[in-house]
Amino acid sequence: MVDVHPYETAPERAFWSRSVTGGLRAADFVGQTPFIRRGEAVASAGSCFAANLVPYLESAGFHYLRTEPRHPSFAHVKSEGFRYESFSAAYGNVYTARQLLQLLQRCLGLFTPAEDRWKTPDGIVDAFRPGLRHRAGSDREFNLLTAQHLRRTLEAFRRAHVFVFTLGLTEAWVSRLDGAVFPACPGTVAGAFDHDRHAFRNYTVADTVADLDAFFRLARTVNPELRLIVSVSPVPLVATATGQHVLTATTYSKAVLRAAAAEVSALHDAVAYFPAYEIVTGPQAPHTFFEPDRRSVSKAGVAAVMEIFFACCEGDTTAPTAALEAGVSAAALSGAISEAECEEAMAANRSSHIPDEPAG
Repeated sequence: MVDVHPYETAPERAFWSRSVTGGLRAADFVGQTPFIRRGEAVASAGSCFAANLVPYLESAGFHYLRTEPRHPSFAHVKSEGFRYESFSAAYGNVYTARQLLQLLQRCLGLFTPAEDRWKTPDGIVDAFRPGLRHRAGSDREFNLLTAQHLRRTLEAFRRAHVFVFTLGLTEAWVSRLDGAVFPACPGTVAGAFDHDRHAFRNYTVADTVADLDAFFRLARTVNPELRLIVSVSPVPLVATATGQHVLTATTYSKAVLRAAAAEVSALHDAVAYFPAYEIVTGPQAPHTFFEPDRRSVSKAGVAAVMEIFFACCEGDTTAPTAALEAGVSAAALSGAISEAECEEAMAANRSSHIPDEPAG
């Protein structure tokens, strides 16, 4: 008796000609477990691209968890320029797995960075939120504000049913004192670069797997039912400190992140991978998924990602269409993929500044 070979019983999505050549079908990406179920609270973090998820989720009626809203006393102040109001708490863009792990460790009192503040004539700068408009006037005020921020961030980790993390970079600048990861190279957004205190790191697959795994295991000590959705940002590096061409550095970075995401999702049943990177950058993707700079993802690219993401979630079947229409508008209003709102983009600028308003 001749056995049936595996390809004879494989689903349509296993074949390039049937599931890619004619265009991607959202239904082909749907798994047995929905990414998000009705009524579940969703929190998220990640690179600039990750912020695009939020207006779509909210427009579709999903419960996006916000634990650190702006205080009414600051209602008149212009919006921050670096995504501090775009995510569940005011941590801003989180580019690497190590940065995310350290954020949770700080919330739990397991890690206290040696270099957490930079004193300037205009006040004290938070080294991990360098674009904040308000700068503390004293160490006491800084300590109180930081403690409050970490409490609100921990609340998001504790209350979320699902946490969505978009990996953006492998390159990072860290403190030589204790390895604390800064969101940007000191001296770009704020502070001053010091070779004796600051070092460049380019994380490997092993590094990223270890950090993601450690983050998830630690998060589950405070929230045992938490599920994690991991994706990779399709946005290329704006600049590289490796000495390589930025194109090859980008390819390395995305390959590392994609491989690491696959390894971590294989380690845990409660961790799943969502292919935002492939949807936007794959050979099937139209030229229009990127803006003319070939770096910024267009509204059409974001909408394509969200259409498939919604198909993987449980909810009203009429919600995705309305959300895609409303979400594109919301993304445009919030700045979408704006270089001025990403700390990493400041590395490409000859002079550092904090934008008065989000560009876009």
